[in-house]
This record gives sequence, structure tokens and C-alpha cells, in this order.
Amino acid sequence: MSELQNKDVLSLSDGKIIGKIIDIIIDDKGYIVSLVVEKYKFIISLFSTHNEIEVPWNKINKIGEDAILVDI
Repeated sequence: MSELQNKDVLSLSDGKIIGKIIDIIIDDKGYIVSLVVEKYKFIISLFSTHNEIEVPWNKINKIGEDAILVDI
């Protein structure tokens, strides 16, 4: 898990950074079901908010050295 947390999660459709992995959901057999990603957004007033999104394992396209490409 620590290796995955160090990687940026990028959208395959537009190449933008979605966020960082903060948790992994694992089923009862020990398989990864999805990644929980903390999404970072800027608001015009320069304040920021954090949202979490769940990325299903089947939406992961490629896990690279520095980033994870997802199809969402």
C-alpha cells in the first residue's frame, strides 16, 4: 500500500491529476476491489476542499513508476 500511496492518480481521458490514494478496499479473499483517492480542487476564492472518490480496480489502466492511469 505504501508504494501505491506515493503515486499520483491521473485521468486517462485528459491527463489531469485526480489526487492521491488514501485507502485501498480489499475483499474477503484479499483482492483489491478499489482505491480511495483524495481529490483536490481549487475554488476561485483560493480556498480548497478535499473530496474522496472510489476508483474500481477494473478502471485502472496502468500502474507506472510515478503514477497510476485510470479510466474515469
